[in-house]
Amino acid sequence: MTIIDTPERRQLRELTRAFVIREVLPHLDDWERAGEVPRSLHETAAKLGLLGIGFPESVGGSGGDLLDSIVVTEEIIRSGGSSGLIAALFTHGIALPHMVAAAGARLGGSLGGRLGGERAADDGLIDRYVRPTLGGTMIGALAITEPDGGSDVAGIRTWARREGDHYVVNGSKTYITSGVRADFVTTAVCTDFPGSGELSLLVIEKGTPGFTVGRRLEKLGWHCSDTAELSFVDVRVPVANRIGPEDTGFLAIMQHFAAERLSLATQAYAIAQRCVELAVRWCRDRSTFGRPLASRQLVRHRLAEMHTRTEAARVYVHEVAARVVAGEPVVTEVAMAKNVAVAACDHVVDAALQLHGGYGYLRDAEVERHYRDARILGIGGGTTEIMNEIIAKGMGL
Repeated sequence: MTIIDTPERRQLRELTRAFVIREVLPHLDDWERAGEVPRSLHETAAKLGLLGIGFPESVGGSGGDLLDSIVVTEEIIRSGGSSGLIAALFTHGIALPHMVAAAGARLGGSLGGRLGGERAADDGLIDRYVRPTLGGTMIGALAITEPDGGSDVAGIRTWARREGDHYVVNGSKTYITSGVRADFVTTAVCTDFPGSGELSLLVIEKGTPGFTVGRRLEKLGWHCSDTAELSFVDVRVPVANRIGPEDTGFLAIMQHFAAERLSLATQAYAIAQRCVELAVRWCRDRSTFGRPLASRQLVRHRLAEMHTRTEAARVYVHEVAARVVAGEPVVTEVAMAKNVAVAACDHVVDAALQLHGGYGYLRDAEVERHYRDARILGIGGGTTEIMNEIIAKGMGL
């Protein structure tokens, strides 16, 4: 039995697998070509309780913790779903936690609670945004990255100038997951002067004058996950839409990076695990020169190495996630878990596609989609290089 293997989580796996088989697989190719998933999928997932996993029942969630969220992610990919589907359907996993934590609710096994001992946000944000999103009737996004900022969160230049009971926001964001479909965007803004590092989080609703969604960004992978550029020109946002006290946004963002990075790490080893299964199946069925591929020692050894790397990554990510749930400060370990899982995934998807030969290069091949989708995992949530810098600092370097 593994760290996260319990009777309840086995039931959660079965529920997730049934959801993917019934609601996702018949339509995934169409969604990939359309560039987005339908809003109705959010409602269906919410009714099953999947959308609220990892969020407390007190804010409209289904309960559970980070380990339960990991189970759902694993099973979606292992059942034939995709990392892009997870990005599209579960964007609220990065859009909502700051609101939940600021309102004083404990976020399932993660880093909830009160920021600095204060009541950091009005409970109205929970009723206006969190409950409807977990109920599947709204879609939220998180906007941090800027065109000239990359991983430099402290250097954010989107500026929110206070005018009475409103902020006036000017700036732009890019690479925003679900930015096209989102009804609101949890937005990182500078509340001192641009680039000062004094950040706050504001919830900005679509349709607010001056807030425009720019072009839909075409990507290498994650085709069913819409991505957009956002522009803010003199956008007036009520102070009541601020999450937590002013100038505490940087800390709030950093606190919730652990869950995001472990989610990406989970997607990485889950893709690897799925690709190992696909490759094993292919090598057993595919014959060359009168013999199955799996009968050749070179092929068997390659599959064995792929399986070993995948299992090592999976076990380590599980252990680190369990420590996060226990409240341990494991910033360095989270960075290592992400890099280990991404490295395993990069190796495995490349080897799996190679074993599939020409078929693996076709859009009809599931392994081809995983190959494309995997490339973002070493970039999103902090690049491999940023993770290495965190690890180096943890070593005292």
